Formats: sequence, C-alpha cells, structure tokens
Amino acid sequence: MRIAEINMVSNGSTGKIMFQIAGFARCRGMKLKTYSTIPYTQGLKDDKLNCENHYVFGSRLENKLHTYFGILLGLNGYFSHFGTIQLINDLKSFNPDVVHLHNLHKFCINLPMLFKYLKSSGVKVIWTLHDCWSFTGHCAHFTMVKCDKWKTGCFKCPQLSAYPSSKIDNTKFMYHRKRKWFSGIDNMVLVTPSKWLASLVKESFLGEYPVKIIYNGIDLSIFKPTPGRFRETYNLEDKFIVLGVAFDWGKRKGLDVFIELSKRLDGRFQIVLVGTNDCIDNQLPDNIISIHRTKDQKELAEIYSAADVFVNPTREDNFPTVNLEALACGTPVITFNTGGSPECIDENCGVVVGCDDINSLLGEIIRICETKPFSKNYILNRAKEFDMNERLKEYVKLYEDCSHSSKRAI
Repeated sequence: MRIAEINMVSNGSTGKIMFQIAGFARCRGMKLKTYSTIPYTQGLKDDKLNCENHYVFGSRLENKLHTYFGILLGLNGYFSHFGTIQLINDLKSFNPDVVHLHNLHKFCINLPMLFKYLKSSGVKVIWTLHDCWSFTGHCAHFTMVKCDKWKTGCFKCPQLSAYPSSKIDNTKFMYHRKRKWFSGIDNMVLVTPSKWLASLVKESFLGEYPVKIIYNGIDLSIFKPTPGRFRETYNLEDKFIVLGVAFDWGKRKGLDVFIELSKRLDGRFQIVLVGTNDCIDNQLPDNIISIHRTKDQKELAEIYSAADVFVNPTREDNFPTVNLEALACGTPVITFNTGGSPECIDENCGVVVGCDDINSLLGEIIRICETKPFSKNYILNRAKEFDMNERLKEYVKLYEDCSHSSKRAI
C-alpha cells in the first residue's frame, strides 16, 4: 500500500503529526511518502527535510510572491503554479493508493490545481482538518468574533488580519471558490480531532463527506509523572502552582485571564506560564513566572508534574494537546467550555467552566489546590485513553479501509 501525506510545513504541530503517522505506518509495512513546501527562511535547519521518502516542493521566491499577492488580494491558494506542478508530478510518479492531506492554508500551493488532480486521478483522499479554514472564506477560527457566516456564505469578514491575513475582503469570492474546489470528490473521508469540529463540518459545505473522529494523541513514554527540582529551583516548595502552557500566547489563549488571576489569587499561589517570549514578558506582572521554552519535553513533563492544577483558558481551540500532557503527568485540568477543549475532561479529572467566567475559574483553582479532590491514578488512566500509539493505529486502519474501497481511475 502506498500513502502520500501532504502538509504545508514540516515543523509545528501539524508537521509533527504528519511525521508521527508516517513513521508508525512504515513500521507496519506501508510505503509512505511525505510532502511539504520549502521553508520560507533560508538556512532553517530541519532534519526531516533530508529524510528519505520526503519530498520538498516549491521555491522560496515563489512562496514569497504567493504570500505577497495572497495577502494583498485576499486570494489564498491561487498562486504557486510551479511548486504545485512539482508536487503533482511527483505524486503521479509515486502513484499512491491514498493521499492524506493536512493543513493547506499556507501561501505555497495552488489549490485548484491540486484538487483537479485529486478528482481526476480517482485516488482515495483523507483530509485531516486541524481547524476550520477548509469551510470558511478566510479564517481558521471564528468563535471569538461569534461569526457564523460560513454556514451560508462568507462576506465582510470581521477578522481579515487573522491568519492567513488579507488586505482586501475577498472572503465571499474565496468561500465560493473553496466550495467548488473541495466539493465533488468521490473518494474522500474527513478526519477531525474533536467532536466539536466534526459537528461544524456537518453544518458546512463539506457536510457531504463522511467524518471520522481521531483524537490527537500524546507520547506517554515522555509525558508521565516526572520528578524534578522545579519547585526548588524557583523556591516554590510551599506554593500552590497554577500552570499555563501555550506557544502563541495572546487573548485567544487567555493571557489576559492569567493576568487577572494574578491580581485575585493570594500569596499561597504562584502562576507559571510556559511558552512566553520577551514581548509577552512586557505584559506580565512581576508575580507571574515566565518560562520562554524548556530545553526538552522531559523538562516540560517535570513542570506539569510539579503543578497543582493546569489551567487552559483558551477561547478558541480544536483539541489542545496541552490538556492531555497535563493529565498524563497526573495534574488535573481546568478549561473554558470552548471548542474541543473540554472533550478530554470528565468530572473525575478536571473541571470545565464557562468561557470568561473568571469567578468560577478562580473558585475552582482554589478548591482543587486546597482539597485535592481528584485521584491521581484516575487522572493517569484517563490520559491513557489518548495514547499516541492507539491514535496512530486508527490512522493505519483508516488507510487500510480506504485502500480496500478505493476505485482507481483507469
């Protein structure tokens, strides 16, 4: 069986997922080739780009031109002809039984060319949706702006500056173009990492396709209760540690919520934020500990393990793996009732509060830290339900099912 996986980047969370699936499938005897565009930054080191069975398409010049005109004109996916020709020619040479798509919303691929190939080839298609971009005229998330125009047709976008940004509102045009490009594929299955996203897909113009839910998984050999000296290093032996972890801190991830909590929590509590930077530091009060990055995932697991509670006040999210990482280290989770964030939480491992309900959030932090109401063993067992290997098995099974049912064009 021959599988082609396509993601616009080789790094980040979606790139990581692509390579995890590829490695797992190869170990089970599948011939799998991965594809990504050339990095924008010259000299960027990525060992994956030099891997056997990985193809890099496009050029930095074409990507920069696509980015410029895509942002200027609001036309995401209308350029990068030469890079897309390279991609399609290599796909034809590889002759896959299944093409597995991931994120396509970067300024480096020509979408009508790619989907014309997919429709004409008769190849089975799997598309893992990591956000909402595939069925909107522009944006990847719309919860915060309370927009539901995507259900009938986008226009007058309230967040043109959101990624992938645009100077001109061509959302009405792009909505209808995307509906045309992405509809009518005979052999396509959609995958979502959350029930929440699956429900949105069913309301969108992609509702014609079957949807399978495969949750994101985590590596339980890394994220597990891990002793360390985090408390001693920061003199927190007698403190309740309230932890937040994100890698794009801002209002969407609830940075302002932690700032407000720092004003209301008394001296027994210490807020620790991981994934910050110098710009974020300038916004933080002195009583929040800021950690830009950890040296490796083991150190991150030590921080999760040291915390009394993990707080994720995200206002827009599909299925955040940080919740899973905290649970896997034995730490209870509090999250806002937004997107797919609550889906890994039940009444025995954490708490879900209303979005922006700071009073309830504050009360639950104090209650959990003071009373320790959750069984650590239960929390760890709950995390096992999201074992990465089990989730990867689901993808392999989907490949097998798709290959058996695929009707290739002659």
